Amino acid sequence: MTREALKPLAANLVTDAFAYAVDAGQRWTLFLDAMHQRGLQYEAHIAEIAPNVLDYKAELVCDGRQLPHPVNYLLVRIVPPADVVVDESKRPFVIVDPRAGHGPGIGGFKADSEIGVAMKAGHPCYFVGFLPDPVPGQTIEDVARAEATFLEIVTKRHPKAEAKPCVVGNCQAGWAVMMLAAIRPELFGPIIIAGAPLSYWAGVRGRNPMRYSGGLLGGSWLTALTSDLGAGIFDGAWLVQNFENQNPANTLWTKQYNLYSKIDTEAERYLGFEKWWGGHVTLNGEEIQFIVDELFVGNKLACGDIRTSDGTAIDLRNIRSPIVVFCSQGDNITPPQQALDWILDLYDSVDEIRSYGQTIVYSVHDKIGHLGIFVSAGVARKEHDEFASNIDFIDMLPPGLYEAIFEPKDEASASPDLVTGEWIMRCEARTLDDIRALGGNEIEDERRFATAARVSEINLSLYRAMVQPWVRALVNPAMAETMRKLHPLRLQYELFGSKNPFLGWLDQAAAQVKRDRKPVTADNPFLRAQEQFSRQVVESLEGWRKAMEHQAELTFRTVYGSPALQAAVGVDPTSKRRPRSAAKSELHRELIRKRIAELREDVGSGGLLAAVIRALIYIGIARGSVDERGFGAIRRLRKAHEGARQITLADFKALVREQFFIMLIDQGAALQAIPDMLPADHETRAEAIAVLAEVLSARGPLTGEAAQRLEEVRGLFGLADPERRPARTKLTVAVRKEG
Repeated sequence: MTREALKPLAANLVTDAFAYAVDAGQRWTLFLDAMHQRGLQYEAHIAEIAPNVLDYKAELVCDGRQLPHPVNYLLVRIVPPADVVVDESKRPFVIVDPRAGHGPGIGGFKADSEIGVAMKAGHPCYFVGFLPDPVPGQTIEDVARAEATFLEIVTKRHPKAEAKPCVVGNCQAGWAVMMLAAIRPELFGPIIIAGAPLSYWAGVRGRNPMRYSGGLLGGSWLTALTSDLGAGIFDGAWLVQNFENQNPANTLWTKQYNLYSKIDTEAERYLGFEKWWGGHVTLNGEEIQFIVDELFVGNKLACGDIRTSDGTAIDLRNIRSPIVVFCSQGDNITPPQQALDWILDLYDSVDEIRSYGQTIVYSVHDKIGHLGIFVSAGVARKEHDEFASNIDFIDMLPPGLYEAIFEPKDEASASPDLVTGEWIMRCEARTLDDIRALGGNEIEDERRFATAARVSEINLSLYRAMVQPWVRALVNPAMAETMRKLHPLRLQYELFGSKNPFLGWLDQAAAQVKRDRKPVTADNPFLRAQEQFSRQVVESLEGWRKAMEHQAELTFRTVYGSPALQAAVGVDPTSKRRPRSAAKSELHRELIRKRIAELREDVGSGGLLAAVIRALIYIGIARGSVDERGFGAIRRLRKAHEGARQITLADFKALVREQFFIMLIDQGAALQAIPDMLPADHETRAEAIAVLAEVLSARGPLTGEAAQRLEEVRGLFGLADPERRPARTKLTVAVRKEG
């Protein structure tokens, strides 16, 4: 290429370089301004009496500081926006936010949120939040007492509601809600736990490294030391730091680079999120020590080893409300195994789940991260919206284990008028093998974690005996407050705040840049080089993270897999039993045997409605799933017929469960008893069959075995069509006994 031909290229390169330099300088100025605005926002936020990030007006209902066992928790009523109509006959929703280092409000962060979709579905909404600092001496048990009082208040405030409140527990609030529901099951309607860890040792080898942290640090003695250095107060910023350490690429580069590279459009979203992310709160030393010892390291919740101050064992099998578990494969904080393996810890089969009368529905997102479970607008418009719109449908499900499947509603969907949102929710029956298929620990892994828990207990005892008295003698409240202010996560906000004298020029400069903004074109070669450099930084940090995680896992497995160490701390290295397993109750087995006997005696009672529900269950079992459209048809029929409205949702739910159990105990006898349960009037029977067919066909025409079973039921009702009657009746006898 000649020199003359190169001149235009060189000129273009100089032009591109100049344009990029102008753009980069302007972006850097606006980036600094955004960081300055973040610092000012942080100062204003922490100065509030009750800082939160709720996007809704709220009215204080109960101040936990005024209770007999005072806590820093608050119950507020969410004031519906002007364009939202709340139905007082619908069950209220109570959203409980996690106290895991951040302040409250993420459950109502924006319109597309848990609170937003619940109110859109017509439900009154309440929110349980907290103040930044705990009441001196408050414990986790005190918090549970306060939340029980809150639920009692909510129930009393809605006497017209057909059912008890639905309680949503996010992340750390999930285990707190489950513990309370195990102690006071009568307070709860359906429970939704989102991104909530319940089985803390669970995970998949090579994928879930955070669960090794407690063992690699020698247990919970470091938690006690941190609380003692805080003069009895644990700084929640350390919990946030743990979260940030899980993704160094995002923490050290991507989050800031994304703001810098998209400064013209990203600042508002960035500042909105940072308002919550930077609102650090504190916990009492007793609270965090309970959380780490009993849950994170000890893993005592799922096996029933946690007891209240009066000796009551917290057994999750006592929960009587439907439990909805929402988790994600993309969540590295609470992976699906930690969200779901408590089911494997407690039960040996789905029949055992049913014997406790429990209904468990789970949904596993394929890629959303931990925070996205609560803050993603897409998740709110899909999963949370469907849970809120179909909460009565979930409450009516027979006991068992189900997976919630969501399909988009389109023009080809059957009965679209029975679908409340843009998605069709279907609950498919599952077994424990479906949970196991997600991956989990082997018995050797369980022994390693049990060894780490024993080592933690020993190290904590040594710390308390030999070091703690000295630390407590040296630290005073003033020193502790100074150390909290100097925490790195707080300093990054403070350095860009109003107290920095070197930022006085920034406001005027940012205003000038906004007036003269000249963004570079997307095809600028220097901009492409910038993007390539960013990708290389991310790849390097990701490679470092993976190497460190691999080394951490290898170290944990080697140290705590040592037979000598296991034997030294009292863990049998040859045992084939799981170190943590829920105890079985002979009393429960006896109660089940008694209940089975009672249901056998009632097999022929109940009348027409019981017969229709029994037939509905029999046909529905053949499909292996339940669709929201079927419940929508039932709800529509209930509104249309005055007689149907006389039975409450609670009574209808009880009747469904009773008929379901009768079918489980002796399906053949249950079906053969139907003719004797029906009225003699042929027209009434025909009307009942028409209702049954309408409900069953709401999701589309019956086919296969389900259609065959409908014809069997027609015959039992004395309405069989000779031309459609199957050649052979299939009255399968399935006797299932518990114990």
